[in-house]
Amino acid sequence: MIEVTINGGRRRVDVEPDTPLLFVLRDTLGMTGTKYGCGIAACGACTVMMDGQAVRSCQLPIDSIGGAKIQTIDAIEEDDVGRRVVEAWVDLQVPQCGYCQSGQVMAATALLKETPQPTDDDIAAAMTNLCRCGTYNMIADAIRKAAG
Repeated sequence: MIEVTINGGRRRVDVEPDTPLLFVLRDTLGMTGTKYGCGIAACGACTVMMDGQAVRSCQLPIDSIGGAKIQTIDAIEEDDVGRRVVEAWVDLQVPQCGYCQSGQVMAATALLKETPQPTDDDIAAAMTNLCRCGTYNMIADAIRKAAG
């Protein structure tokens, strides 16, 4: 059994130590808001926050988390910054297909928690998640709006 803190609660999971966090979230805990994209940590669909930093969960072994706090899209609106990001996403109607958006929201929230007033360069550097629909300009606009 491995203990992890996810969305503020301690969870015990019976999985192999090298099981990626993404599969623990989706398959073991039934938290399907975090998406599987590429499986090689390139696309960012699986982005969650670990101690406030955006990380790609598809390549993060569960036994490497230790005492870190994991936050997922499932509870992002419980966070003030996360709630502002989601509100901006909705107000500006950012998603097209929406598949990548949970990872995009997580990456944007992590950015704003670290840099509350990001420059365009900060946004470009932090937002490396892929969007097949090409909503990058709307994502940047939503980040600016959420920053206020």
